[in-house]
Amino acid sequence: MKIYSSLTRKKEDFVPLNGNNVKMYVCGVTVYSDCHVGHARQAIVFDMITEYLRYKGYNVKCVGNYTDVDDKIIAGANAAGINALEYSAGKILETKKDMQALKIRENDIKVKASETIPEIIDFITQLIKKGYAYPVANGDVYFSVRSFPNYGKLSNRNPDELIHGVRKDVEEGKHDQLDFALWKSAKPNEISWDSPWGKGRPGWHIECSAMCLHNLGETLDIHGGGRDLIFPHHENEIAQSMALTGKPLAKYWVHNGLITVNGQKMSKSLGSIITIKEALKLYHPETIKYMMLSVQYASDVDWTTERLELAEKQLYYFYTTLQRIDEYLKSNVKKVNGEEKNLQPQVEASLEGSKKQAQGIKDFFEKAMDDDFNTPVAFSNIFTVCKYCNGLLSKSNKNTADLMQELVEIRRALIEVYAVVGILQEEPSQFILQLRSKYIQLNNLDVQQIENLISERLAAKQTNDYAKADALRKQLEGLGVVVNDTQGKVAWELKQLL
Repeated sequence: MKIYSSLTRKKEDFVPLNGNNVKMYVCGVTVYSDCHVGHARQAIVFDMITEYLRYKGYNVKCVGNYTDVDDKIIAGANAAGINALEYSAGKILETKKDMQALKIRENDIKVKASETIPEIIDFITQLIKKGYAYPVANGDVYFSVRSFPNYGKLSNRNPDELIHGVRKDVEEGKHDQLDFALWKSAKPNEISWDSPWGKGRPGWHIECSAMCLHNLGETLDIHGGGRDLIFPHHENEIAQSMALTGKPLAKYWVHNGLITVNGQKMSKSLGSIITIKEALKLYHPETIKYMMLSVQYASDVDWTTERLELAEKQLYYFYTTLQRIDEYLKSNVKKVNGEEKNLQPQVEASLEGSKKQAQGIKDFFEKAMDDDFNTPVAFSNIFTVCKYCNGLLSKSNKNTADLMQELVEIRRALIEVYAVVGILQEEPSQFILQLRSKYIQLNNLDVQQIENLISERLAAKQTNDYAKADALRKQLEGLGVVVNDTQGKVAWELKQLL
């Protein structure tokens, strides 16, 4: 298994620090507003990584955080006329609801910055003693960037070059423009805590270093987050943590790509921020996950209607295949068992034999995912398997018991392995019904009208009035409806979903 590390800029063999145990930290949300689809991308990616590691048999301890005190949170709390922690607690609750609605599995441990104050103060105190940090007269404490020789290694930046990208006015008492705040002195109408340097609150970067050390120890296996966090956040985390412990903060640094909207960066000024709540009003959670993971996790994803509609079509194909398998099993279970019984347990109990096809699904999935969690390749095999299953179902000369056995095993394997990435977990008929209903409503279609036209067409065919039947077919096509005549049955589909 190989993972790309942002620190070494290459794929590396994944070898945990301690046997089968994996310690993982993922930078979480600063809860000043509703979560957007950028937050969703990160949550989806690291949920996938965590679950795949567990699928492979690793014992994963994943810690995530909430930044529940910062400038934007304080501003929002002041505008609302409430305490900053009361304000952020409400946003955390909304964040949890959003992630649950998106069907994201929660981290093993969730930590808040406000609950880590003693550890943060102790961390800063030790950095001062070691000569890596310094307090100033107004109560601020800064990390001395030039005291840490390897600063810039993660982001591949030289401190001397960075000086051109920072503002020229240096805060009072600050030794160098590059130095960053570990502790911020309290200002009027701000939440604060007592410290050896006076009342204040932690800087952004120090909270994650303290949380990592307190919950996972000096060195982690994986530290993750969005690519936008590489500099300065993760760079500063490395400097703080290594300055204190003398050890690497993480063996592997993993960063997901970002979200653009119609080719542009998400921006409040452009009105292109799409919240998770807004996205879920339009799209099923699996559609969002599938679309985002159809692109390799480290690459950017462009949120467009076209990409999401394509994801819907592809999931529709997968689910209609699963439904077709279910219908075949249900209609033929009597041929194997002699009587109608509960579908899955009875069929599985009555059939024995090779699991070659199912094992092939697992092998393909693992080979793709072992290559730096290559979900696009992993997804590609679903098309192959669905095509194979539809081909089997179209043949009438295969032994029923053997075919049922193969279909049961394929179905089970698909659902088991793709649970890791959060797709194919819905009941097929329900997913299909929900998606069809969405497009029927979007196109203002009258289902009764469609059914009546189909009935008329069937009657015309039965009286050999093929001209009328063809005219009715064209009328249905004009409504965006495709009619399929198979085995004496008439079924219809929406062209947009095919």
